[in-house]
Amino acid sequence: MPETKLLGLRLADMDVPAAAAALASRAGDAPFAYVMTPNADNFVRISRDPALRAIYERALIRLLDSRVVARAARLLGLAPPAVAPGSDLTAELLRHHLAPGERVAIVGLRPTYLVSLITACGITPPFHHDPPMGFERDPSAMRAAVEFVLAHPARFVFLAVGSPRQEMLADAIRATGRATGLGLCVGASLDFLAGASCRAPRWMQRAGLEWLHRLGSDPKRLARRYLVEDPPIFRLLLRERLTRRV
Repeated sequence: MPETKLLGLRLADMDVPAAAAALASRAGDAPFAYVMTPNADNFVRISRDPALRAIYERALIRLLDSRVVARAARLLGLAPPAVAPGSDLTAELLRHHLAPGERVAIVGLRPTYLVSLITACGITPPFHHDPPMGFERDPSAMRAAVEFVLAHPARFVFLAVGSPRQEMLADAIRATGRATGLGLCVGASLDFLAGASCRAPRWMQRAGLEWLHRLGSDPKRLARRYLVEDPPIFRLLLRERLTRRV
């Protein structure tokens, strides 16, 4: 598949329908691999954490999940790949690429929203495990999440526990060498589909303002991320542009 290198990562240059079709064509009993959809927050994190970067590099596919990063890159003269938001990819897979009666596995999503997700996407009740907060710092809780995936093989495994927890979990599952299927690190995607959170209107998504909608919806949790932690993405992009000139 075509790839474009940006900020040190090789990103698949595919839109959502093409990416979903490529992922759905993978055999369900193939050795476990995972998909990453890095956004500005993820790029900044991996620039500071070599171990997290290594997890991203071990992914089967990486798809750009940020119109802000794509537009900033173009303004600086860089050539970003197509944007394929993780939330759109999740919806595409659940609504158009499951066989009748096929069950997916979900780690994350509060149990109270499972029925809403099933109804919204018309899917068979999934295998579901909701790990406790901070499970990534508790070896027994992390092991339980890994064992859940091993005990409930599925073609698609949606890891919806936030970053960097879902990335750590995906890599831990892969490292067992005993899992099959495809892990998708999807953040809040299932919350949007189930109605637990409200996604930005389409016009805001197209304008690259989805972050602003999320900030307004949950400022206490997201203000630091969007206003303090993520702006270094522009410095990283500028540094890459200057490096390429040398």
